Amino acid sequence: MVNSSVRYGARIRKQFSAVKKDKIALYKCPSCGKISVEHISTGIWKCRRCERTFAGGAYTLTTPSGEASKRLIEGIKD
Repeated sequence: MVNSSVRYGARIRKQFSAVKKDKIALYKCPSCGKISVEHISTGIWKCRRCERTFAGGAYTLTTPSGEASKRLIEGIKD
């Protein structure tokens, strides 16, 4: 996948294609459980099935720090 916005360097082209692949992938909806959450805008994700809108990472639905905070909150609840 060659894009005109990323021109020089194999490493940066590989990083760009990996980010773009994550961005256009469909993710599992936390509400309905179907794999139908798609990227709408930077940090905004929407499920095509239940039409819920989520805030998430810029290129993926969840971020590593978001996952860590979710585990921490679940640990405090228990």
